[in-house]
Amino acid sequence: MIQPDYIFETSWEVCNRVGGIYAVLSTRAASMQKEHPDKVFFFGPDFGAHSDIYFKEDKQLLKGWRLKIKELNIPVRIGRWQVPGEPIAILLKFDSLWSRKNEIYAWAWNKFEVQSHAAYGDYDESCLFGYAAGMVMESLYHYLPSGQFCMHANEWQTAFSIFYLQDHCPKIATLFTTHATGIGRSIAGNGKPLYDYFEGYNGDQMAQELNMVSKHSVEKQAAHHADCFTTVSYITARECKQLLDKEVDIETPNGFEPTYVPKGKAFDKRRQEAREALRRVAGEQLGGVVPKDALFVCISGRQEWKNKGIDVFAAALDKLAQKIYHSDRPEREVIAFVMIPYLDRAPARKGKVSAVFVPYYLDGHDPLFGKTYYDLLIGMDVTVFPSYYEPWGYTPLESCAFHVPTITTSLAGFGEWAARQKEQYGVVVIERNDSNFDEVADRIAEDLLRFDRLTDEQKQLARKEAAAIAKKADWKHFFQYYREAYDIALTKALIRNNQK
Repeated sequence: MIQPDYIFETSWEVCNRVGGIYAVLSTRAASMQKEHPDKVFFFGPDFGAHSDIYFKEDKQLLKGWRLKIKELNIPVRIGRWQVPGEPIAILLKFDSLWSRKNEIYAWAWNKFEVQSHAAYGDYDESCLFGYAAGMVMESLYHYLPSGQFCMHANEWQTAFSIFYLQDHCPKIATLFTTHATGIGRSIAGNGKPLYDYFEGYNGDQMAQELNMVSKHSVEKQAAHHADCFTTVSYITARECKQLLDKEVDIETPNGFEPTYVPKGKAFDKRRQEAREALRRVAGEQLGGVVPKDALFVCISGRQEWKNKGIDVFAAALDKLAQKIYHSDRPEREVIAFVMIPYLDRAPARKGKVSAVFVPYYLDGHDPLFGKTYYDLLIGMDVTVFPSYYEPWGYTPLESCAFHVPTITTSLAGFGEWAARQKEQYGVVVIERNDSNFDEVADRIAEDLLRFDRLTDEQKQLARKEAAAIAKKADWKHFFQYYREAYDIALTKALIRNNQK
């Protein structure tokens, strides 16, 4: 396979923890650095003090290039992303491009048929960032020694970097990954039955109906113009073919970096600390003492009530409370932690099922815990991610990595993948479709009750098998898909450039 000498990668979530793509890139970085030490460059937007939580500037890096980049009038900071592998990160500001917005959009229409006329919301910021990233990449390409270059753009927000490089620096091979199609997510989020009528949907038509013309257009054109188009699962690959009119070149499933997980006595210590913190906060929020043997359950993710399955989780808690109330045997108290940023609701306590809302990004600076998500995840007994729309599903994979059994669905890419593995006791995959909401809620309640009644030995087995699933999704196994994607992109770029 042809492999790159240099890799440029860009995302709105480089040194900016706002969603699952941060986890994908930040955990994959160590594998990339191992194969291409300091020849991997991540490009992200510069948000000043917020970026500095994850970024450490190094004014000695690329010292000779710093003078050259000033010519572009795009301020950059160069340093290292504070994640395993500590790859080079280049953060940039794109304010100087606002005055050129109409000119840039006209160019994108004439060259790539991107329809920016219906833009609103975060479209302008994203596209100008992508364009600026392309300019900075072109400058760095001319500064670095010659070799094979790949540029990987994640999500529609960075698609303009693909357009810029193909027009101004075509020797750089381009890859585009959609982690979820905008139209698919919108169909699901607007209460439309995505799966029952899947083959009847037309992406362009739905973009008009859902007022997503510009975002859909930029995503679709990036998929068609990139040298290699990828997505994270079979579920989303099917979606891309139907809604973007483009088959993916390869699926690149999301792995996990095991160095995040402590080992041996350190693991046990961290788990105990987490449980003490969870018990303390639950007691404070619920106004009473939480038993030491309480069952700690967790759901986390973005505030997408239907797509992330928060609605069915809430229904499952109601059903669980009823099942415990009518049970003829003593049951442990269940404390459900709803770790959804901005979902701020009062804690609730029913018979023996309670809900504690944690409406913060758990980056170690929140007012409730002052701990990171991983510092708390390790203390859970079981997690639930009953997604309706989930191209991959990083949260159940993270759960498994920290030896926490998880419940997910067949509509999640990870769930579909996990169901094909031999060790299935640590991951429960519930069949979900457009019409079985109540069945899913009842199944979740039954599975939580069943898990509560397992013997200690059975619980340990479930924890071990959850960890075994995560090991199969280690980046040392999944990074092979990226090697293949780089080969596809470089091969196509060579053919494309020779034709020119």
